[in-house]
Amino acid sequence: MNVTIRFKQLITVFFLLILSACALQGELPEEKTGQYLAPKEAYDLLKQKGKNILFVDVRTPDELSTSGMPTPIDANVPYLLFKKLNKEKTEKILNNDFVPAIEKRLKEKHLDKQSPIFLICQNGKRSSKAADVLVKAGYQNVYGIIEGVKGWQENDLPWSDSDFDEIDFDKL
Repeated sequence: MNVTIRFKQLITVFFLLILSACALQGELPEEKTGQYLAPKEAYDLLKQKGKNILFVDVRTPDELSTSGMPTPIDANVPYLLFKKLNKEKTEKILNNDFVPAIEKRLKEKHLDKQSPIFLICQNGKRSSKAADVLVKAGYQNVYGIIEGVKGWQENDLPWSDSDFDEIDFDKL
């Protein structure tokens, strides 16, 4: 009888462990394939080798126009687009033109898939996902900026919050 109770306890514990693992599966982060830089590290590299690096802000133009952007940005290529469904609801949509737009910006700067690409967003989440997409598309030196523009500003790095009404976002 004692063995039967012990066996039932083991089965119960085993079942609970499996159940816990299944519940946590959705919360585990995806495997990260890109590399990461702190804002200060990124800025120092941009000062030294900026002509050989593509620095992209992956936030939407609306985000840039309301909050500003790091001064050394080469391009604004949104990773996500926001589609307004109604007055209260907005849907996030992946930008299907993200990878081709990065390729275009690299060519404009006379760079290639092996050239370093620095990505920045609001807090580092979108840029890390965007970095993963680029690495999977064959880009070899992609870096997400940890902490995003929040970290950039907290480190007092060069920032532009001028009158964005005059900026041609198509050229970014």
